[in-house]
Amino acid sequence: MKRSSSQLALSVGRRAAMAFVAALLVVAGFWTSWGTAQHVLLSKGREHGTLAVTECGGTTCTGTYDPEGSAGPRAGTPIERSVAVKKGQEYEVVRKPGSGELVRSGSSGGLLAWVPLGGALLLAAPVVGGGLRLTRTAWGTAIAGAVLLAAAFFAL
Repeated sequence: MKRSSSQLALSVGRRAAMAFVAALLVVAGFWTSWGTAQHVLLSKGREHGTLAVTECGGTTCTGTYDPEGSAGPRAGTPIERSVAVKKGQEYEVVRKPGSGELVRSGSSGGLLAWVPLGGALLLAAPVVGGGLRLTRTAWGTAIAGAVLLAAAFFAL
């Protein structure tokens, strides 16, 4: 049976819309992750040190930051509060340029920074599988997102 031009246009439009939604999810996840990941991955020339967390509030935790080198420790330095930051713990950190905020460094900090991308990959998988009918690609996307989230979970 031959498809009419309106059915063909509807099919192409649906696939284009689903491809746009899937791409938007992945790009948004990457962009959100890159905001933190760039400081962890491209940390050469940035100030490194350790943070001993002494107090946690609603959105940030503060503590004594001891930078590498000759500079002395500074009290009251903030880091974003998350499940990865606990009061009484000490963390390797990198200071964001142009601000006093710190970001966890090392492999656990790098994996933590990419968590939004892992979530976006998991969200995009049903769109790729159901909307675009690319089952193998959808499974690959879902597995990549799940592996990234699991690695971040076990690294913390």
